[in-house]
Amino acid sequence: MSASTVRIGTRASALALAQATLVAERLRGLGLAVETVTVSTQGDRARSDDSMLERGAFVKDLEIALLEGRVDLAVHSAKDLPTELTEGTTLAAFPPRGDARDALVSLDGARLADLPAGARVGTESPRRRAFLRLERPDLVVEPVRGNVDTRLAKLDAGEIDALVLAAAGLERLGRSERIAEAFPVARMIPAVGQGALALQTRDADAWAERLRDVDDWGTRMEVTAERAFLRAMGGGCRAPFAAHASWSQGDLAVDAAALQPDGGAIVRDRLVGPDEDAIALGERLARRLLERGAAGLAADGNR
Repeated sequence: MSASTVRIGTRASALALAQATLVAERLRGLGLAVETVTVSTQGDRARSDDSMLERGAFVKDLEIALLEGRVDLAVHSAKDLPTELTEGTTLAAFPPRGDARDALVSLDGARLADLPAGARVGTESPRRRAFLRLERPDLVVEPVRGNVDTRLAKLDAGEIDALVLAAAGLERLGRSERIAEAFPVARMIPAVGQGALALQTRDADAWAERLRDVDDWGTRMEVTAERAFLRAMGGGCRAPFAAHASWSQGDLAVDAAALQPDGGAIVRDRLVGPDEDAIALGERLARRLLERGAAGLAADGNR
């Protein structure tokens, strides 16, 4: 740390800063002095029409700043993390998870079932696109990049008729009133790590032991199982894979799915077990989906 002040590294977007502020408040509650340092990432620098960002695009530059000693703690959206952790770093804490669900935002508050045929729904996520097409193949799903405010501005300008965004992001930005419908997990399984924050530090930093007071065990186990699933599937953020774990009194219920990109088909399954088996649960669930053709299904739309 710099002169006993924890330097929190974050992206400069409104949502990232809001999330860093949540973490800063928790650290101040532990008696730590904090400073926020913004870092530009590959994902932030990408062209607005670049739809090929890989998992880690919003993480790598923060990790470089961490390893170079420019920041002491990197705050990430857990769903942005690559499945393999960078050497020399550790995920020191997972604060209590926010709402993991996906949410529909529409101009007039219409729910998904009420959108007219041919309505334009914006999302950059292959997973969300596939789930939307699975339920409403009559919709036109269009790629929409940019931060939450940019996407909402495009909706308000009439460029699209609806958006699908993370409920947690809208809530953290104070935009929860824009949510027309939050999709139950059983209907649209979220992305791995969605709604959770991950606090990354250097391995050798003794001060990071204090982050144990910020770490939420249930959230850690949920994200651990989900990340194990994605790693075993061999997928990143561009693959239409989904997984969500729910922790309760030492047990995990894990739902997962693989979809055909055009929403033409889906394979899904669910496992329940003790949280001490979080990694094994995620890996076993992946094997079960792969045995049912999940990898080929997910690749169908890309041929």
